[in-house]
Amino acid sequence: MTMLKGTNVPVPAQAVRVELGWRTTPGAPDVDASALLLSSGKVRSDADFVFYNQPAHASGAVRHEGKATDGDRVTDTLAVDFSRVEPAIDRIVVAASSDGGGFGRVTGLYVRVVDAASGAETARFESTDATVETAFILGELYLRQGAWKFRAVGQGYSTGLEGLATDFGISVDEPQQAQQPPRPQVSHATPSPPPPAPMTPPPAPSAPPATPVRLTKVTLTKETPSVSLSKQGGTSGALRVNLNWEVRKQFKGWGAKLGRAVAMHADLDLDLCALFELTDGSKGVVQALGNSFGSLSRPPYIHLDGDDRSGALSTGENLTVNLDHKDRLRRLLIFVTIYEGARSFADLHATVTLQPQHGAAIDFSLDECTVPSTVCALALITSNGGDLTVQREARYLVPQRGVSPQRTIDAAYGWGMNWTPGRK
Repeated sequence: MTMLKGTNVPVPAQAVRVELGWRTTPGAPDVDASALLLSSGKVRSDADFVFYNQPAHASGAVRHEGKATDGDRVTDTLAVDFSRVEPAIDRIVVAASSDGGGFGRVTGLYVRVVDAASGAETARFESTDATVETAFILGELYLRQGAWKFRAVGQGYSTGLEGLATDFGISVDEPQQAQQPPRPQVSHATPSPPPPAPMTPPPAPSAPPATPVRLTKVTLTKETPSVSLSKQGGTSGALRVNLNWEVRKQFKGWGAKLGRAVAMHADLDLDLCALFELTDGSKGVVQALGNSFGSLSRPPYIHLDGDDRSGALSTGENLTVNLDHKDRLRRLLIFVTIYEGARSFADLHATVTLQPQHGAAIDFSLDECTVPSTVCALALITSNGGDLTVQREARYLVPQRGVSPQRTIDAAYGWGMNWTPGRK
């Protein structure tokens, strides 16, 4: 149902997907979804903020699932599991922020709540009165007498995501102007010696302050294809690589009895993979094919979470790199293959996000394929004097007849491995 600003509806589902959607138009800004988990109107800590640089709440109640593209329409989705919401949380604010301009230039902005189990739409609110705002509270899920409801809000901020976040108690790590020290007072009189300071016990050591959240993100394009991980603060912890894609519909023909077109979901399966070379000269691959999932605690310090076949319907495929062992890494090529369900990346809409545990998210899209490619080099990570540089590749390769995608990408980047047939 379409809602008016200020109205509310019950949300009977145990788990929902909150989807922000809009249309892409020339010169329009990008939009990002976020959520704040509130207790009595404020966050308890910066950990209660879920967004592109902090994609999952520790409780598992809210998760940022990422973007999907379908023609000129884009969606950014949050998953909410009410059974995991902690008792202290009574409100989940659903927000949007724009990158590159105000929401007045964003066409067709809406938020909708969908039952995660059935796919049924519970609520929908369309924003039509935005002007210069760069952040919006589109709606909120709130607890009332033991039941969850959704309210359409439509409140804008001209101070962007930073202004919205700080309004709810988030500490934001943004550059501040240096303050000038106070000028000392000059006295021509001879000062008398100060009285001795009283003996007081030293103060008890205080806990180190929490690290503020960082709102910066990096989008790699043809014009700016590379970035240093150390300059973004991503020098330790886990580097999470996420591949998300749209599950297309495939036309199957006419229903014999109904006399109408029947559309079926294509069985699209993309595989996220990585070729690695360590400083000791050892080389290998991490991929679902052959169950070569790797390890984070031992070489190659790279691990593939699993083999996903749904793309945008879940969290996609995820590969993790242990940056605590980055000194052992010489180069890492992240690539994707089409295992089944499509003959090329053309007309497929996939997004790639590299999320360091400490640092800004790095993302880019795969919407430029014009050749019959079944293997695409996503990003090349190389070690340079202790720093890791991420280079956007987005390079679509066409295997020769009888040559596997893995052999094709090996030849293109000179890895020099011996390949044998594998299954999964």
